[in-house]
Amino acid sequence: MLALRLSERKYVAEVLAEGKIGEKYVVAGWVDTIRVHGKLVFIILRDRTGKMQLVVKKNVSEHAWELARKLTVESVIGAKGTLVESKAALGGKEIVVEELVVYSKAEPLPIDIKDHTKTTLAKRLDWRFLDLRNPRNQLIFLVEAEMSKAARDFFYSNGFVEIYTSKIVGAATEGGAEVFSIVYFDKPAFLAQSPQLYKQMGVISGFEKVFEIGPAFRAEPHHTTRHLTEYTSVDFEMGFIDSFEDVMKVAERAVLSMIQRAIDKYGKKVNEYFPSALQEVPKDIPRISIREAYKLLKREGIHVEEGDDLSSEAERKLGEIVLREYGSPLVFVTEYPWKVRPFYTMRKEDEPEWTYSFDLLFRGLEIATGGQREHRYEVLIKQLEEKGLNPKNFEWYLAMFRYGAPPHGGAGIGLERVVMQYLGLSNIREARLLPRDPERLVP
Repeated sequence: MLALRLSERKYVAEVLAEGKIGEKYVVAGWVDTIRVHGKLVFIILRDRTGKMQLVVKKNVSEHAWELARKLTVESVIGAKGTLVESKAALGGKEIVVEELVVYSKAEPLPIDIKDHTKTTLAKRLDWRFLDLRNPRNQLIFLVEAEMSKAARDFFYSNGFVEIYTSKIVGAATEGGAEVFSIVYFDKPAFLAQSPQLYKQMGVISGFEKVFEIGPAFRAEPHHTTRHLTEYTSVDFEMGFIDSFEDVMKVAERAVLSMIQRAIDKYGKKVNEYFPSALQEVPKDIPRISIREAYKLLKREGIHVEEGDDLSSEAERKLGEIVLREYGSPLVFVTEYPWKVRPFYTMRKEDEPEWTYSFDLLFRGLEIATGGQREHRYEVLIKQLEEKGLNPKNFEWYLAMFRYGAPPHGGAGIGLERVVMQYLGLSNIREARLLPRDPERLVP
């Protein structure tokens, strides 16, 4: 018997869409289901593009039939045979198998991979490689990849330069305690909370407009459905701006392009698996100041002290209000209080207790944070000290502002949060291939 050649392999979707009846094809993948009926064995084969039926007949190939009847679900096989029409088969076509190769016979499965609701998320994550064989779960990451590509395409098409910054830093980016400490040879160091300071360096270096899509680390001991200790941040920074409104315009177009690309490419599949997914993007995103938000929330019975940040409950409620009154699932909340913003944020000239900054909420969850940065050296020194930080720890950063720094600003967009809110997922861990939280370090 001739050895089956995987170099001749066709994807299932290709065979079903373009395959010619009567011709021979090689397919390979995982056994999704198997049914033995006497001298016939029916196999549903699954690969990354879909599923199709294989029929193994004893009178066509007794060797293939003997192998097929002993198969287990999720075994990896290759098959070669003739494509025939079949009204009962997926896609109206099936392959009558002449050669069958079992590359790896699967043991009994530790989780139910066909119905994600039958296994807890924690156990599914323990067996992530199996969990991702479910087409629904794979789709999450196809959407995520498409959103990442859409963001990259957007920034390239708008003149931004892609940079790659260090994730090992000598001082906490935000100046807070939410950092992972590491030992860097004989000195202390940290995992970067964001590429913020390096993005600004890119602008001040003369690139003017830069972006990065990469990991960020937050040592937040949260056990919520919306927090991760490691996530993917879509960051950008731009120079020579008039105001933080310029930054919001770019953030708006970037996020809408990410969501629109996912809808365009995967909308039909998404609707099949995620009934609460967003169906269309708004033409523009409304903007309200945080002081307006306080008033809107107060009307709904939620009190937020003026000058405080919005709690997760307040964000959720504000999302409901904006959807009801503005018809938008997204909203920019602007001019956050100085006391809840990092030292590099530009303050309002006439109201220094407020800032030229914003959060972007999507269905009541913050997915992006940004604003205008302070580019005046003397002001930065004062703001560092006001935040209780030692300027000596930021000497390399401060030096940039002594030799010509343009007005600039930028934002960071949480990729997993955008995916989560677009699809209507209940837990952000589903939107991270290998999620990290206070308890999970494996796989």
